Amino acid sequence: MSKILEEVLNANKSYVETFGEKARLAMPPARQFAILTCMDARLDPAKFAGLSEGDAHVIRNAGGRASEDAIRSLVISYKLLGTNEWFVIHHTDCGMLTFTNDIMRDLLSKSLETARIEDGRWEDVGTGGGSTAGDYIEWLTIRDLKQSVLVDVTRIRTHPLVPNTIPIYGYIYNVASGELVEVPEATQAGKASAQARAARN
Repeated sequence: MSKILEEVLNANKSYVETFGEKARLAMPPARQFAILTCMDARLDPAKFAGLSEGDAHVIRNAGGRASEDAIRSLVISYKLLGTNEWFVIHHTDCGMLTFTNDIMRDLLSKSLETARIEDGRWEDVGTGGGSTAGDYIEWLTIRDLKQSVLVDVTRIRTHPLVPNTIPIYGYIYNVASGELVEVPEATQAGKASAQARAARN
């Protein structure tokens, strides 16, 4: 058994011992909102957004991007489980700022081993056995954080399966301070329509 596997299973054993009332949590999130954010290990949505188990849906992927699969999850979140406000949260010092589609495709074509960054450039250290399958994937890299938040909020807002009753907020999480910083243009783009807001209230 690997050290990590053993640690995870031991932690789970301790968690089970104090699980208690969590067994009675309902499937729909109690606070009726969802967060789309990055998979970066430095981000803990439960802490930066004040969540407890059962409070909200948290959807994570590389960069917190509004991919088809992220939108699929958001649509399920509101249509079947009742969320009615959404946050798109990207973050400073994101790894998705460090490469492009071409860089990723080139690295994968050389080997499938883990690359490393040296002097600000990605280098493949593998010994071959790469694949060109990466050429067919849009890696959703980021050039500008504020712009990426705006683009993703706009993509969600204009998606035909997303109702105009749901406000979508755009933020950047600062990994140096823990602060959520609004991207006003994104939040503006994600506003619910005035008629929809009135009907909801």
